[in-house]
Amino acid sequence: MLALQWIDRAKKVMDTIEASQLENIRKAAAAMADSIGAGRWVHTFGCGHATIPVEEMYPRIGGFVGFHPIIELPLSFFTHIVGDMGIHQFLFLERTEGYGREIMKSYDFDSRDCMWIFSHSGINNLNVDVALESKKRGMTVIAYGSAEASRVKQPRHSSGKSLFEVADIVVDSCAPLEDAAVSLKHHVDKVGPVSTLAFVTTVWLTIITVAEILEERGVKLFIHPSHNVGDDTAMDRLHEALEEYRRKVKLL
Repeated sequence: MLALQWIDRAKKVMDTIEASQLENIRKAAAAMADSIGAGRWVHTFGCGHATIPVEEMYPRIGGFVGFHPIIELPLSFFTHIVGDMGIHQFLFLERTEGYGREIMKSYDFDSRDCMWIFSHSGINNLNVDVALESKKRGMTVIAYGSAEASRVKQPRHSSGKSLFEVADIVVDSCAPLEDAAVSLKHHVDKVGPVSTLAFVTTVWLTIITVAEILEERGVKLFIHPSHNVGDDTAMDRLHEALEEYRRKVKLL
């Protein structure tokens, strides 16, 4: 059964993350904890399917205030596939140098902030733009993606650098560069990507570590509670978390 090959490969990716990336995850989490502990933000950014880890972390049951998602609609809402906001337009925007600089103009960043960027290959211009502009503003840039495997790919940005070369801290998702992991007998292309599973795995390893660090420092966490099966005060805690997010987002 081919589906079991996908499970096997997915498990190996998770095992490799555990075996090789915990130290880097701890470094990333420490930088993020510094930002949140200072009353600032960890901004999160991705394009295409790399927006999924951004959407996974907050607002999300078990997540907490401190992570600010930056998702441009044309870079995420391409489920029309063809026609308006289709795949062709998305690929063009992702590779267009300068678009990331324009996105950055819409926010008030602070040197105490982190910019957390997700990209499987790290070679597209938009992500490199955002990383370079973040560094100009004094932010710590943290990149998650298939860093080691992507070394064979030529960056498209005029700087000559990939996202992983620009970033201050890199966590390797350990997913294969081609992403899809299962071969079929009569087709050239594989099926069954594993990068999203890898991203979500590294997200929660990181955020749980951030929570651990902040709790050790005595910082109150505004956690998004389970409002479906929680106790009678769950909605009160949800309201408290959203009000804290509302207060902080005014800084932007």
